[in-house]
Order: sequence, then C-alpha cells, then structure tokens
Amino acid sequence: MDKFKIPVVPATTNKTIRFPNDVIEAVEKAIQGKECTFSAFVIAAVRMALENIDE
Repeated sequence: MDKFKIPVVPATTNKTIRFPNDVIEAVEKAIQGKECTFSAFVIAAVRMALENIDE
C-alpha cells in the first residue's frame, strides 16, 4: 500500500482579469455538478494552451 503524502500547495498570485460574459457562462455550465471551481478550470485550460502553443 502506498504511504500517504501530505500535498504541497503551490505558491499563487492573485490576478484580476476580465472575461466576456459568454465565456463565464460557458465555463460555469461546463463545471456545473462537477467538483471543479472556475479557477481550477481556467488554470487547467491555460496550462493546456501553453503546452500546445506553436512558438
């Protein structure tokens, strides 16, 4: 059996950004009923975009 590891929370910085209302509505609809926050969704989406960006 694996040993329990205490999770490490990464350092964060608060940023204020504006989203178009339709994007907010689409994200909220996508995460409705799921164990996901708006912030977690946006962070995952940005990470995926950064991994797939053509430089």
